[in-house]
Formats: sequence, C-alpha cells, structure tokens
Amino acid sequence: MENQLVWKDEYNIGVDIIDREHQRLFKIISKLFAFSGEKDKSQWACQEGIKYFKDHAAKHFVEEEKYMASINYVGLEAHRRLHREFREKTLPLLEKELDQTEYCAESVEHFLGVCVGWLIGHTMMEDRAITGEGVSRWDELLPEDRQEAVKKIIIQLVYDLFRLESHVVSDTYGGEKFGRGVYYRLVYGTNQSEEKCEVFLVFEERLLINTVGKVMGIETNKLETMLINAARYTARQFVERVMEQMPDMEGYKLKEENLLTYEEFQSVFENEKLQVSLLVDTGEGYFAYCTAAPHLLKKGIVTPLGAENAMAEVEKYLMKREENPSQKPKVLVVDDSITIREGIKNLLDEDYDVALASSGTAAIRCLILDKPELVLLDYEMPVCDGKQVLEMIRSENAFAGISVMFLTGRTDPETVRKLVSLKPDGYLAKYLKPAEIKQKIDDFFEKKKQR
Repeated sequence: MENQLVWKDEYNIGVDIIDREHQRLFKIISKLFAFSGEKDKSQWACQEGIKYFKDHAAKHFVEEEKYMASINYVGLEAHRRLHREFREKTLPLLEKELDQTEYCAESVEHFLGVCVGWLIGHTMMEDRAITGEGVSRWDELLPEDRQEAVKKIIIQLVYDLFRLESHVVSDTYGGEKFGRGVYYRLVYGTNQSEEKCEVFLVFEERLLINTVGKVMGIETNKLETMLINAARYTARQFVERVMEQMPDMEGYKLKEENLLTYEEFQSVFENEKLQVSLLVDTGEGYFAYCTAAPHLLKKGIVTPLGAENAMAEVEKYLMKREENPSQKPKVLVVDDSITIREGIKNLLDEDYDVALASSGTAAIRCLILDKPELVLLDYEMPVCDGKQVLEMIRSENAFAGISVMFLTGRTDPETVRKLVSLKPDGYLAKYLKPAEIKQKIDDFFEKKKQR
C-alpha cells in the first residue's frame, strides 16, 4: 500500500498541546500504513497500533478533556463520551476482529481504515469545535446517566412489545439511510409553555413487517396502509412510555405528527442539535430513536397528520414510496458539495434509488447500513478523500461487489493517471452535461447486467 496520512495546517485547532499530539498520531498511522503492506510486519504493526491508540486514549484524551474543562467548554461531556465510545467500544471490536482472523490483510486494512476515518473526522469536526472553528452536532446530548437510562428503557420496550433482544449500535446516529425505511416525526408540547420536544423514529421496512405485521397476522412482504397506521399508534405509545420515565416531560402531549420521505427527513435531521440519537439493531431490522429541539419545517413540505386526513396522507405516502421501489439499482453519491450531490440525485432519481453522503466517513456508515451497487465518489474531498474511501471499501469483505466510479473536476493527464492507477470501475468528469453523466451510468448498469 502506498497510503500516506499527511498533516495539514488546516487540521490545527490552535491549541499547541492538542495539535502536537494530533501530529504525532498522523505520523504513527502513516508508519503503520507503510508496515501493513509488508506481510511479516502486519501483525506487529497492528499490535503496535492498538497499543498506541490505547496509550493515546489514556493520555491524550485526558489532556484534551483537561483543556476543555479549563476553558469551561460547553460540549465537554458530549466530547468525553465520543472519546469513551472509541476507546471502549470501537477499539476492542477491532482488536477482536484482528485476533479472530489472525491479522489477515483484510482485517489489518480494516483496522487502519477505521482509525484513520475516526481520527480525521474527529479532529476536523469535533476538535475544531473546541476553539469555535467548527460546530459539534453532539454538544446538546443528554447527560450520560440520562442517556443510559433512555437506552435501557428502549431496549426493554422493544423486548416487551416484540420479544426481540436488541442492542444499541451507536449513540451518535447521524441520519444515515438503512434499507427501505419509514421516517416518522412526532412533536410534543404543553399548553402552558412554547417549549416542545421533537422525536424522530426510523424503522427499517422489514422490521415493521416482521413485528407489527406478524402481531396483526398480516402475511405480506411490503408495507400496507393498515400496517403503517398500526405502526403509527404503536410508535406513539412507545414514545410516551419513554417520556413517562423522564420527569421533565410530564404534561407533554402530542401536538403534531408527520410521515417523512428520506429526503424530508435528511433536510430536517442534518440541521438538528440532537439530545438523543440511538441506532438499534433488533435482529429483525434496524430502528433509530432520536430527540431534538423542534425544527420548523418549511411550509408546504410536510402535511401534519390528523383524524380527518390520516388515511389519505398514509396512502399518498405509500404511493411516493412505490414511485421509488426497492428494486431500483442503489447508487450512493459521495461529495462535499451539496450542489453536486443534489444535482446528481435529481438526475438519477427516476431510475435509481439514490442515497447521499457529504464526506468519506459518512459514506462508510452508509455502506454498512444500506449497501449500494455503485458509489459515485468525489476524488478530492477535504477530510477523508476518495482514495482513502476506495481503499476502505476494498479492505472490507462486506463491501465486496460494490462498484466505485470517481467524480472529478479535473481531467488533466496527471490527475487521470492517478485515478486510473487506483483501478476504479470508471470516472466521471463533473463538467460533463447532465445527459452525458446519466448515459454513462445507464451504460455501466447495462454492461453489468450482461456479465
């Protein structure tokens, strides 16, 4: 492997003690990448990498947290939680995988890829927020004891309702798409106050079919009006049971409910300051439970559900979903430009099931949750670039069979040479006319059918 992790001035947050330690991390990982290509040194490289990261967790994280405390950083508790999740959950799982596979090349690359993705994303987003250079999405998370209480309540409720043994996959769910989902929004408030609580529930389609559907005795492999309505009322009771365990939610009543498309969900969710954001694996499908301060949807985007229009709106919602059936080829568009992402989505939406990711790290989570057939990958992203994402995809057995085409704004000989050397399934110049881009993607899938 020729991977190099190079420190850039833009990674500095302006605090010497933190910046120096980050630079050390970059140097260590770069060395580990170099060693990982040498079979006789791969195991040693990973063992040293794990040791280093554990040391880093014990020393650097503490120093960073001390600094945040010294400046009374409001996001200290949320930041500390991110450190702990990486140290106590992510690294042990990686270590277990390495041991089980006897440090095979794929698991070595997976370990290094995850560490790189986490380090870059954390440095550029969460650490820069410490000095006001960025904004953390997680600085309004509930205190850890309350967060843990919510987790326990949800796990117990899932078991009580459906007899499913579930577990929390992530407590910082970022709104990534998983399978075909139903996106449900509830807004609660009181008559005495304007303060409200906004709740998002995301159900993987097969979860609803395998739980609510089975309870109702519905033999189906797709969503129906009756099933959606049953799921709505089950979800309401679920949320209200959670709220019963939270004293500060006493007196809150349902004020509004909406069924959202994935696009509507994204447009609201990505702008929220989240208090709880849990991704849960039930064994029968994924489920997300998220709460936030209320966000006012643009007028006309979503129609509130009520007794007088619920049936018509549910039927309309299902029709929208049928316009984009699951059998359409899945395409993931990864680009840091919202203009590019939305432009390609609008171009492909009619014939393809399109998901979007704004960064390389977000792309990896999307790949895990909802495996696409084709990834359109920006080659020049500022944090985790296209080359790094491609290598992460190729290092993971679960991603085998996923094709990758680079998106690039440059087609000079040097850039083309670099692109070709990485052996993607193709590349697209961003300056091409929309019809030309669409035709190239159509041609790609047509050739794939003929193989």
